[in-house]
Amino acid sequence: MYNHIQHYINGQWVDSTENETIDVINPATEEKIGEISSGTKEDLDKAVQAARDAFPSFSQTTKEERADLLDRIADEYEKRKDKFIEVIMEELGSPVNFTTEVQYPMGLNHFRATAKLLRDFDFTEKRENSFIQKDAIGVAGLITPWNFPTNQASTKLASAFAAGSTVVLKPSTETPFAAVLLTEVFEAAGLPKGVFNLVNGTGSTIGDGISSHPDIDFVSFTGSGGVGTKIMENAAQDIKKVSLELGGKSPIVVLDDADVDYAAKTAISHIAGNTGQVCTAGTRALVPESMHDDFIQAVKNHISEYPVGDPKDKSTFTGPQVSEDQWKTVQDYIQTGIDSEATLVTGGTGKPEGLETGYYSKLTVFTNVKPDDTIAQEEIFGPVLSVITYKDLDEAIDVANGTIYGLAGYVVGNDPDNLTKTARSLRSGRIVVNNEPADFTAPFGGFQQSGIGREWGDYGIEEFLEPKTIVGLPS
Repeated sequence: MYNHIQHYINGQWVDSTENETIDVINPATEEKIGEISSGTKEDLDKAVQAARDAFPSFSQTTKEERADLLDRIADEYEKRKDKFIEVIMEELGSPVNFTTEVQYPMGLNHFRATAKLLRDFDFTEKRENSFIQKDAIGVAGLITPWNFPTNQASTKLASAFAAGSTVVLKPSTETPFAAVLLTEVFEAAGLPKGVFNLVNGTGSTIGDGISSHPDIDFVSFTGSGGVGTKIMENAAQDIKKVSLELGGKSPIVVLDDADVDYAAKTAISHIAGNTGQVCTAGTRALVPESMHDDFIQAVKNHISEYPVGDPKDKSTFTGPQVSEDQWKTVQDYIQTGIDSEATLVTGGTGKPEGLETGYYSKLTVFTNVKPDDTIAQEEIFGPVLSVITYKDLDEAIDVANGTIYGLAGYVVGNDPDNLTKTARSLRSGRIVVNNEPADFTAPFGGFQQSGIGREWGDYGIEEFLEPKTIVGLPS
């Protein structure tokens, strides 16, 4: 059991002001694996005050001191590799191979990359008769989701610490124990008291409390569009800066010279990886009409290579949905696809055979999907792929850009001119060509209703800074 019913405030674990708790469920077994405290407004106030008190001294540390701190954090993070893998498997249901190869290193990479960038980051600039100084923004409230428990917390935290800002973190109630483990990392790395504070609890109390708190200067949130809207409304009351990384409905544009097997496996991997619970997942495959039949056949041929099953089994590629509610949401979307004029290629409603316990969904692929169908427009956040055909590249680009989102996009093919045209034309914040690996120094964020602001690398650090212009400073 991972019972942890205290908050981390001002450098120590403290009891909540009330005794309410929240159960944490293993989605693979449907069993309780622990509980956390359901924080109160008073708990949050204490955490914010601790961060406020720590800000003056921490913001005046040198960038070399903060870069060294990030390196120590990364070192301590690495020492707990096995523990991070175990915790993420248990609370998220993330398969052991995916957790080891993707979940665990993403958090580590943000601390390493940010430490390296920070050493060359300029906090001052001279322009004509102006001196520009970039100051830490103040106290930052961080609200993180459940689908990548270390990645999204680590990118925000690394940027905040690099900038000299202090923080209050509210992790998801579905996956809180990875944040508890991060707290142990920070303690071991010697993070000064009050710089980092952790308050567990519900979105309605702690999340809303962060976005409306008068002593929090900046809110960084990753999650759903509906919650993002609420955060903006709350933050508007005192003109608080907000950064939002929200949903996506990302296209995979398959060019007419692409290898069909490679394209099909790319598309399947997007809905199978992390059980499709990925904001950047390519859930719309845009395929040339002439390639359609071969593409669908390739999907059928390769779908079995991505087995759904027990996260602890090394042969498993896809685990369960994170919760019963998320499972029901995915099932509703699959039924919506069945009820439309789309053609079910594989999968469907219900749980895979032999997986009656656990929140498992079938890998599901629809074809003959129209661009404006519900399953092609709304974020499902599950293992569901919509295949849409196109006549020419201009049509493909129009369809790819034809949603309210713009978080990511993918292009698969060979012709350099068409790859370049497509990648440059997609209205999204992150475009990946032929499965190129991630660059942790490059900006991450979205267009349109996929959010505002950027994370990762130097762009992430900038979010936690305020530029100050001084005109006429003596030489």
